[in-house]
Amino acid sequence: MGDTKQWTSKSMGTRFGHNFFYLMVKIGGRRAAYFVLYFIVFYYVIFHQAVKIKTEPYLTRRFPKTSGIKRILQRYQLVLNFGKALVDRAILGILGQASIHMDFEYEADIKKIRSLNSGFILLMSHVGCWQGVMSALPELGKPVNLLMYRDEQDIDKHYFEHGQKGTPFNIINPDQFLGGTIEMLKVLQNDEILCIMGDRVFKSAEFTIKVDFLGKPAGFPLLAYKMASISGKPIVVLHSHKRGPDQYSLSIPEIIYVRKKLGKDRKVYMPYVTKFIASLEAYTQRFPYQFFNFYDMWKESVEPK
Repeated sequence: MGDTKQWTSKSMGTRFGHNFFYLMVKIGGRRAAYFVLYFIVFYYVIFHQAVKIKTEPYLTRRFPKTSGIKRILQRYQLVLNFGKALVDRAILGILGQASIHMDFEYEADIKKIRSLNSGFILLMSHVGCWQGVMSALPELGKPVNLLMYRDEQDIDKHYFEHGQKGTPFNIINPDQFLGGTIEMLKVLQNDEILCIMGDRVFKSAEFTIKVDFLGKPAGFPLLAYKMASISGKPIVVLHSHKRGPDQYSLSIPEIIYVRKKLGKDRKVYMPYVTKFIASLEAYTQRFPYQFFNFYDMWKESVEPK
């Protein structure tokens, strides 16, 4: 069984840097943290080669015809927006949920979710501020479960780790027996919400499929679609984007219904994965500097026969 995991959840920056921004939030709020962020990002973009290495694969695919100074400016905007997302999630945990405003871009989208009379899979991506989205999900009135891998080297805190109230949702660790499959199926059978990130492959190529993304095949996980096929539950694709200093908009570009009992053949899931990829490509066209996958998704890797 091949291992295709090329990304790591290890954070950009240092432990001191993250703690410094947490302190800035506590002392001066968003304005103080953002003010310092502009200068810190400039330093990292200009003087740290690692930032170029992490951002270049996506920027090359999204902006294939740019280079030089223009590419440096694009890198700055991308890293700056990522920094703001990290600051915003710290603000959410330190200053409280009222400090970040989240609403649906289209009123019909919230009606789509409320009309679902069963549990469902919420398929998200590393775009906007996905942790802010998680903070708003309990309002839907269903228990929320998140499939989340946490690397020991991951030094930045999730928003719920800043307070004393504990985790507002159940975390399922994919690095366990059967990848947490039994637990995931159980929560879906109980008509709960299961949140899965759809844009990063964890561990095995057996659960991966190559799909064209921004002009070249990239690896995407099949887990959400297989869970949907086994359980008969729909997949709700959810994106978020920053639209103001303390404002984020949510959107549901797709609700995907996977046919039941499709089995193990990866190819039968292609039509469903393609719908998700199409929504992700549309997102990068609208918000090119709010896509935060800092690794080479397009790197060649061995797939199982």
